[in-house]
Amino acid sequence: MTNPVIFWLIALVVIVSGLMVVLLKNIVHSALFLVVTFVGVSATYVLLQADFLAAVQILVYAGAVSILLVFGVMLTVRGDIKSSNLFNRHKLSGGVVALALFLIVERIILKTEWVLSKNPAPESTVGPIAEAMLTKFVIPFEVAAILLLVAMVGAILLAKGEGKPQ
Repeated sequence: MTNPVIFWLIALVVIVSGLMVVLLKNIVHSALFLVVTFVGVSATYVLLQADFLAAVQILVYAGAVSILLVFGVMLTVRGDIKSSNLFNRHKLSGGVVALALFLIVERIILKTEWVLSKNPAPESTVGPIAEAMLTKFVIPFEVAAILLLVAMVGAILLAKGEGKPQ
């Protein structure tokens, strides 16, 4: 059993870094706090003994998505960074929508009857997932890999500017 203080510390890090992603005006700093948020969520998975989800969270989100975001920021054509951070007058309406969404989710969480399983957690989740992905679901796994490869090649061609008239 894990100490609840560790969970609350990780939760605090995730909440604060998530707020920093939204509130910071510099997009690079927001991207760095997004990585901290992803790592914090991964730490939560470790506390839940979901080792596969923790590893995927680090590899896919903290690694790949963050690198993709950094490349997106680097490849975006813009002048002065101060002029690219536009301000708008939708803070009040955005706050109202966020509060309404929070209240709806909070209401659903409090009304849900959570059932605890009496079965112990498996020793390892990676083995059964790998066996399922490489036997029963090998075709969808390969199709997804090819689709991601095609998307990556298309993104590279778009970023290079292929086909643009000179």
